[in-house]
Amino acid sequence: STCLGDDNGLPKRLTLDYQDTFVSERHVSECFPGHDIEWVGSGRCAPFKVTFHDDQSLRAAMTAYAGAGGGADLGPRPKLKVEGSCAIDDGRSAPNPTGRAHPRVNTTVEFTAAQVAAITRSLQPGLSLIVGPPGSGKTDTAVQILHTLYHNDPSERTLIITHSNQALNDIFQKLASKDIDVGEMIRLGYGESLLETEEEYDKLGRVNAMLERRMHLLNEVQKLGESLGVMTSTGSDTDLTCETSASFWKLHVLPRWEKHTSSLGEGPEGSAVEFPFKAFAESRGLELKLEPISRIFDELQSLRPFEVLTRQGDRIRYMLTKQAKVIAMTCTHAAIKRQEFLDLKFAFDNILMEESAQVLDVESILPLTMQVDTARLKRVVLIGDHNQLPPVVTNPLLKNHCRFEQSLFARLIRLNAPHVELSAQGRARAGIAALYSWRYKHLDNLSRTSQGAYALANPGFAYEYQFVDVPEFGGRGESQPQPHFYQNLGEAEYIVLVYQYMRLLGYGASRISVLTTYNGQCALLKDVFTSKCSRHPLFGMPAAISTVDKFQGQQNDFILLSLVRTNRIGHIRDVRRLVVALSRARLGLYVFGRMGMFDSCQEIQCAMQGFKDRPAQLALVEGEYHGMEQPRKANDVPGDALLVGGVQKMADIVKAMESESMRLNKL
Repeated sequence: STCLGDDNGLPKRLTLDYQDTFVSERHVSECFPGHDIEWVGSGRCAPFKVTFHDDQSLRAAMTAYAGAGGGADLGPRPKLKVEGSCAIDDGRSAPNPTGRAHPRVNTTVEFTAAQVAAITRSLQPGLSLIVGPPGSGKTDTAVQILHTLYHNDPSERTLIITHSNQALNDIFQKLASKDIDVGEMIRLGYGESLLETEEEYDKLGRVNAMLERRMHLLNEVQKLGESLGVMTSTGSDTDLTCETSASFWKLHVLPRWEKHTSSLGEGPEGSAVEFPFKAFAESRGLELKLEPISRIFDELQSLRPFEVLTRQGDRIRYMLTKQAKVIAMTCTHAAIKRQEFLDLKFAFDNILMEESAQVLDVESILPLTMQVDTARLKRVVLIGDHNQLPPVVTNPLLKNHCRFEQSLFARLIRLNAPHVELSAQGRARAGIAALYSWRYKHLDNLSRTSQGAYALANPGFAYEYQFVDVPEFGGRGESQPQPHFYQNLGEAEYIVLVYQYMRLLGYGASRISVLTTYNGQCALLKDVFTSKCSRHPLFGMPAAISTVDKFQGQQNDFILLSLVRTNRIGHIRDVRRLVVALSRARLGLYVFGRMGMFDSCQEIQCAMQGFKDRPAQLALVEGEYHGMEQPRKANDVPGDALLVGGVQKMADIVKAMESESMRLNKL
């Protein structure tokens, strides 16, 4: 393995097609600080192509935001050339010649300079490491890397590997909206059914889509033949095949085009009147050029193998080994099906692994060995965060003495391998982000975290985040119905009441998630929510009730977190789990636990300091509701906030609000 931060001897690519990574001329300048930029032509819109003057200029672009081992004395000011397009296609134009709608080009989301450095490094051959703190846009960066890889090397095949089905589907759904031929994308494994897309991306679905696409294009050729007077509308569709369409191109299309161009003397386009395929082009809303028509025939030739191969199994094998350029699967699927891929002579050029800090060493290595010719592999891109939860290893001997829980990604970072660290988060309010940003060297807040909903207070709450001290409930704190099955009824009851309070104020149930650090408490919360909220017309169930570990990689506007333990700190002492727990919320985070005990834990002191300037009792604001005309501004804490003394006090508040709401509904 080789790292790009070192002089690994691999050839560098100096001209890169960034597609819609940049949204404006100003954005380009901001993403290449310290460079002398020369613009080529008058285009200032996506797609953008950048040509670096030399290796030094390229290295400057890759190491400006590099982590340990990536810095260097760059010497003279590096140079680069930028070429843009003259117009933006916003995705609302007419269908393109092959019938697919034009993809929507990014015109609003500005990638940060660190994200652009990560994209630049990933386009070069070798190993690329990208550290992504919570909310820093790891998924968007991964999608843009895949998008630019596809356009810089259309013939190369890229393998996408993730730890979970949800992360894989998030990447795949965003990638499907990009300028990538959906016929060259395939999603393997059982999680494909969870994709929220119109297309079916499993093996059988892709093959059927290709066959449907073939019939559609042959019908287009039929219509073209009718417009030229060489076919009749009564002709059978079975008369046309991919092979005969190639003959049709040679016998009827090219001769007319050559006659047309020769009559013009020069220039391949000519006027609309003289265009030989005008009737067909106008009926299909195409430009009066040969290129839109030629693309129909080119695509038919690429689909010819699906016509020649009559067995569905052979078509699937062709799709996997030849047709698909973007193949996605989880690391578990890769491990299970490895031998099958080897038997198929499966081959690929690039690997992008998301959530790589959660993947075991062996699961990281297995995808690299899924092809016979391992020398074909050009790029390995690992994206993750070693400051969040590591791989799950249940055997304590393997975990503690053999270090099996250390991922390949974490190992490389520990060995000081060059990497790019994403430096800005856009998920959480700045105050919430401060609870965990101390774990990272540089983690700033994007401007959007102080705009829109982020600039407003959470209605009914004095603070956007708070640690709520939960005293003993019924004379008990934590309990163990079974060994290591920890529960805390007081915290469960309190969280359900706060959820009901939020619902009565107008908060959407889909915007609230409930997390805990133990499976026992998760089971208890589900029981209490089911009995008190599931069938109630005013409440319903929250978006999720989950453990912190299982919720890694997900987020929601409001998080209610139960820490459960009252006798010992427990495994929240692991700072990586604490970072995950505190970084799931966008707008509101309310932590329920035993304040005195957790405040005494040295490992989490940096996070606890952020809670100390706020009362340990839940602070509510009366008279507010969600959607009010003049909402309170963030950080505007009223002096008459109501401090809730415990579970019983919260129950009285909710009961009074529920009665009033029911009375108004009857009216």
